[in-house]
Amino acid sequence: MRLDINLATKPYEDAQEFWRRWGAGLIGLGLVTLLLLGFTLVGWYKARKENAAIASIKHGIADLDAKLSRSEGVLNRPENRTLRERSTYLNNLFLQKAFSWTKAFEDLERVMPPRLHVVSMKPEMIDNKLQLQLVVAGDSRDRALELARRMEDSQRFQQTHIIQESSGKAQGPADEVHFEISALYTADSGISKGDH
Repeated sequence: MRLDINLATKPYEDAQEFWRRWGAGLIGLGLVTLLLLGFTLVGWYKARKENAAIASIKHGIADLDAKLSRSEGVLNRPENRTLRERSTYLNNLFLQKAFSWTKAFEDLERVMPPRLHVVSMKPEMIDNKLQLQLVVAGDSRDRALELARRMEDSQRFQQTHIIQESSGKAQGPADEVHFEISALYTADSGISKGDH
């Protein structure tokens, strides 16, 4: 038997090899597509659960806000004004009593640069937050600026800013500069009785 094959007009093609290569590629792409589809479905399911949790939390916050406004409405009545003022006064006294000078000086000592010292410190309650007014003195303006930066970087002092700066030797022979610094102070909630 004689086969006439003209390779010039009909090149030889191995169809089995072609389908093996392309079939493996298509199977791989199909698996990747299924994997991506699975990740998408898992992400969608998690997002749906998280959105439901967020909606629940928002609903709880709205309920608490409504209770707060009702409570404030009761407290704002004229017959309750004296009670509210007394309550605010006593709460401020309790917060001031909870202030620990020892703890405050320990926290200041951690952030205090060398050759800088505290001249005075005044704690004051402002909007239920303890604000410290510090006067520091030392031999260098850079050290006072470093103290303000360290206080801001610490966990105990927030919203630190310099109120006033002056030069001169009014406080002592080595004191070239004086800075008045204001900061909100947050101490530990566990306060020992011996610290007051």
